[in-house]
Amino acid sequence: MEFVTAVPPAEFNTFVENHPTKSHFLQSPYWGEVSRYRHLTPHYLGVRENGKLVAAAMLLEKKLPFGYSHFYAPRGFVLDYSNDGILEFFTRCVGDYVKKRKGLYFKIDPDIKLHQIDKDANPITDGENNYRLVQKLKALGYRHFGYNKNFEASQPRYTFRIKTDDSWPEIEKRFSASTRQRIKKAMQYGVEVKIGTAEDVKTFYQLMAATEKRKNIFQHEYAFYTRFYEIFSEGNHVKLFLGRVYPAEIVKKIESELARCLEDLAKLEQKAAAGISRHLQNQLEQLKKQIAKLQEDKQLFTAYSDKYPEGVTVTAQMIVFYGDKGWVLYAGNHDDLTESFANYLVYREHIRYAHEHGIKHYDQFGTVGDLRKDNPLLGLHEFKKKFGGEYIEFIGEFTYVTNAPLYFVFTKLVPFYRKIVRLLLRRRKKDEV
Repeated sequence: MEFVTAVPPAEFNTFVENHPTKSHFLQSPYWGEVSRYRHLTPHYLGVRENGKLVAAAMLLEKKLPFGYSHFYAPRGFVLDYSNDGILEFFTRCVGDYVKKRKGLYFKIDPDIKLHQIDKDANPITDGENNYRLVQKLKALGYRHFGYNKNFEASQPRYTFRIKTDDSWPEIEKRFSASTRQRIKKAMQYGVEVKIGTAEDVKTFYQLMAATEKRKNIFQHEYAFYTRFYEIFSEGNHVKLFLGRVYPAEIVKKIESELARCLEDLAKLEQKAAAGISRHLQNQLEQLKKQIAKLQEDKQLFTAYSDKYPEGVTVTAQMIVFYGDKGWVLYAGNHDDLTESFANYLVYREHIRYAHEHGIKHYDQFGTVGDLRKDNPLLGLHEFKKKFGGEYIEFIGEFTYVTNAPLYFVFTKLVPFYRKIVRLLLRRRKKDEV
């Protein structure tokens, strides 16, 4: 076996994109170029056997003071993890490579299942597991970050993954009943779904910023998203789905439905005058409730139509496609018009797009394993769960230390520094918005 320290990006991309099990957009040269914007340097490493690549990893180098660095292979390595010989050889070579460049450590977090879990995040008895691999990595010298339940590590340790190579009726059948109902309502309201262009990234960012403020979460600045879209568009690997609502049109639909219900009510009341049965009484009560709800909705959407007479884009979702996989990467929603359920319809449409374009697995890119009712992230989990994907728990994050004394200093001081940087970024982004 031969360790290769500068795999040509085109060869690297072909290997990663077509790998049967470990292809991932975070190991693509596209992500490597995006990472340059974040002041990270990509290194394309690999192993050749008989002239062919059998392993690869894009390591992102982050510069530290005094010429030191640390390295990260997001969702890497790209190789057959059941092949102990290649895994050991590559680990040793990457460790030497990092050490020679004054790297304190390198980190990996393979998207490999720890074990099968049920809807409550409990391991399934006698299910498949990768406990041996966890022990193998530890034996090779990796330090395990642990089995975190939320988003404490570099990448999510839990996700939902939808099998999109099934038939469309099978995929849609796995949606929850309430989700199908909300999608139907969004269709009735005439929510418009389109695939955007680079010009729509600004609208996407505004919705991301609104979501950030509402949920108190940290997102990237505008320039990052424009750069991301530009780079991934080069290989047709990104799609921006947008949902637009026209409140004035919804008011017209509600008025039409309200008129029909009032007409039905008059007919039922006429029947009731001749004698009322229990069945007729129930019909009257249900119809009156429906009329009250329609009147409430009319008032709500009339206010929205005054505020947005030309309509408004209320949701934008950025999707990445790479190899035979897709990821719902970023999503932003408006503060208003959540009653239109536009985000549900848009979600359905990009899942259908994936199905129609040969995508086999569609990753919702992150959820939680802490399912306590007081977890503020539980709402995100419940929303993603509604689309019927497999609930997955990954093996977690592993660190291979190449300079133990400085690694100790780094892990104690840098978190404090990052906290300050995030605070400054939030202030700068607030001014941008």
